[in-house]
Amino acid sequence: MRDRSGLFRALPRPLLARIAVATSVWMIATAGWPQTAAPPPAPPPSPEQNAPQPGGPPPNGAPAPPAAAENPGLFNEMGKMLEKSLSILPTLKSTGETLDDFNARAKDAAKNASESLSRLTTPSSMAEGRIKCPVSANGASDCKAAADKLCQAKGLKEGKSLSTDSVEACSAKVLIPGRARKPDDCRTDNFVTRALCQ
Repeated sequence: MRDRSGLFRALPRPLLARIAVATSVWMIATAGWPQTAAPPPAPPPSPEQNAPQPGGPPPNGAPAPPAAAENPGLFNEMGKMLEKSLSILPTLKSTGETLDDFNARAKDAAKNASESLSRLTTPSSMAEGRIKCPVSANGASDCKAAADKLCQAKGLKEGKSLSTDSVEACSAKVLIPGRARKPDDCRTDNFVTRALCQ
């Protein structure tokens, strides 16, 4: 026997919720409605009445046979509720339509991203060179100022560093054989080599 629980796992949760609500409403609405019995058969005609001839018109004074009435029983009501609940649910897109929509959105997003990147990285807004980052008051390198200088040398206003280089610069004292190295003998200098200018 096949596992049928996989059928419901494949459906999206919002659709399952709608089906559950529609089923609950349908069960509550039809719970109190009993199946009505078929109408009782008509009494046999009395000998005084003329029996209608098959296929002929009814005799004078005899009522016309009733039209087939709709059976308002439980199963009929269940069918009506099911038809109504299906008309409430949204129409689902086919797999092909869903993939086409997804591909179109992905294509638009990629196009927008590439336009943004091409605007940012145009050769006119990139500056290359080598400018030393000055040391700020707290002892750290201020590479923002070096990036600004690199961009200003190209005729632009300011910039952000994209690539840096570090060099350890030491005094000649470290070359003396047998001398112990001290903490202030060497320092690290940072340089901005590429900047994005605005």
